[in-house]
Amino acid sequence: MNKLAYEIVRSSKRTKVTITVERDRAVIVHVPEATPDDEIKRIVGNKRQWILEKIHHPQKYRNRKHPPGKEVVNGESAPYLGRDYRIQVIETQSGAVEFEEGFLVPPSYLGRRRKVLRDWYIGRANEVIASRALTHARELGVECKGVQIVDTPYRWGSCTTSGKVRFNWRLIKAPIFAIDYVIVHELAHLLEANHSARFWSIVNARSSTAAKAKAWLKEHGQLLEEEV
Repeated sequence: MNKLAYEIVRSSKRTKVTITVERDRAVIVHVPEATPDDEIKRIVGNKRQWILEKIHHPQKYRNRKHPPGKEVVNGESAPYLGRDYRIQVIETQSGAVEFEEGFLVPPSYLGRRRKVLRDWYIGRANEVIASRALTHARELGVECKGVQIVDTPYRWGSCTTSGKVRFNWRLIKAPIFAIDYVIVHELAHLLEANHSARFWSIVNARSSTAAKAKAWLKEHGQLLEEEV
């Protein structure tokens, strides 16, 4: 029988063991801090068939030897808030990347255009996603200790035991309804740690397009993970 690889994440705040299979097929086992290794091994063994089914699910990301990505050149396009916009290499008034119904990238960035466009995405994510997260937190009545925009491939968001929420900057490429779903999903964990019936009731009550958003992210998520 082939050995099943998995990562163990311990937390003093956790009261039960949960197993997740990420979009890149990585298996993460979340456990209370004092859980013995033998007990973790037993639980994983009991869930082996379920884990293998998740790993081989067609909606998980396929390995690609040569991810396409995009070149930041005239005529190419890049996504923003669910739509593709044309890239134009041209001088701008600010001397930086600007957005006016499309991406305007100064030619002086030759050789590092992908990085500056990535930096632009991160800047917009800090403005758009962070502000929407605080709004949703107020409306949900949860105490959010902070919002961080991070670089976490294969994970759209996470919630810490200290009450902070973190979001992948790549989400800024997705439509607002998908962004809002991820935000509500993570904030709901401040009320319900696990994916219980109560948890999904909170999410669905706050995000009327949750099913649509989940389907969109499953279909387009791998494209969002591209560098540009």
